[in-house]
Amino acid sequence: VEKMEVNNCSLPDDLLYHVDYNVWLRLKEDGIVEMGMTDIAQTMAGSIIHCRPKKAGKKIKAGKSVATVESGKWVGPVKSPLTGIILERNDVAEGDATIINRSPYNEGWIVRIQPNNFEGECGSLVEGDAATAGYAEYMSEKDLAECIHCEGFEA
Repeated sequence: VEKMEVNNCSLPDDLLYHVDYNVWLRLKEDGIVEMGMTDIAQTMAGSIIHCRPKKAGKKIKAGKSVATVESGKWVGPVKSPLTGIILERNDVAEGDATIINRSPYNEGWIVRIQPNNFEGECGSLVEGDAATAGYAEYMSEKDLAECIHCEGFEA
C-alpha cells in the first residue's frame, strides 16, 4: 500500500476519506465497510482515553455518530458518511482507546458497517490526490501544523 502524506500525516492511498468528518473507509470485497479516525483526527484529539462504538445491529444514518471518542482535550462523535447497519464494533479500541492513536488505519478501526446504498452515498468520499488536497486545506483552516505520532505509531 502506498502512503500519501500531508504535513507528516499519513493517508494510505487504498482508503476512501470523508475530509469534514475526518474518517477513513476501507471497502471490503463483500461490500462491508470498515471505518475509523484519520491520523489527522487522532492528532487533533490528542491522547484518546475512551472510545465507545455503538453496538452491532444498530442502524445508522449518514451524518450520524457511530461512536463517541474522548481525549484529554476533546469529546465528540465519529460520524459516518454512509447509511447502514453496524455489523461489528472494535472491542479492542473500546478496551484500550490509545490503539486509535497508535494504529489509526489498522488495529484502531472503530466499526464495520453494511451500507444500504454505497454507490448512492459515496459522492462525499475522496481518495488519492483529492484526499491529500482536501486535508492540506483542512489542516490549513484548522491551523494544524503537522501530525504528531505517539511511540509505536504505525501508519
